Amino acid sequence: MEVDASGWSGEGEFTKRLIDALEALGVVNRVKVEDAPASRADAGFSFISNELFVIFASTERIVRSHRLGFIPRSTVVREKVMSLAGLETALAGVDDVGGPDYSDEGMLQYLRTERVIPAYQTRGYKLIELVRVYEAGAVRRHDP
Repeated sequence: MEVDASGWSGEGEFTKRLIDALEALGVVNRVKVEDAPASRADAGFSFISNELFVIFASTERIVRSHRLGFIPRSTVVREKVMSLAGLETALAGVDDVGGPDYSDEGMLQYLRTERVIPAYQTRGYKLIELVRVYEAGAVRRHDP
């Protein structure tokens, strides 16, 4: 699996686990990881937002047909190995990842929180990580 992390700062432990899980599944050819503009930090919390764009592996098969009813021809058809809905089901079975907190026909969304207490400090902060997974090149529906 090829990972393009040029637009990603590298922050987010859950994002790293999700990328490792996608690689282990073996159904994704490429992943592009980007920081979402919603990331920010304050004294009591740190909010990390990342987006993953996946390209699924595909297979080729030959479809034979007849043109004009009697002229034989063959066409090569590429089919994706998995869909976003299938990826949701597959990731739900992975222990470190689990099912998404929200999903629709175009996106999977994970929201993870943890309390971080740094060494030599009495006050910790809350780390909130939001990860959205999209299929690259898929047509998205825009509401008016």
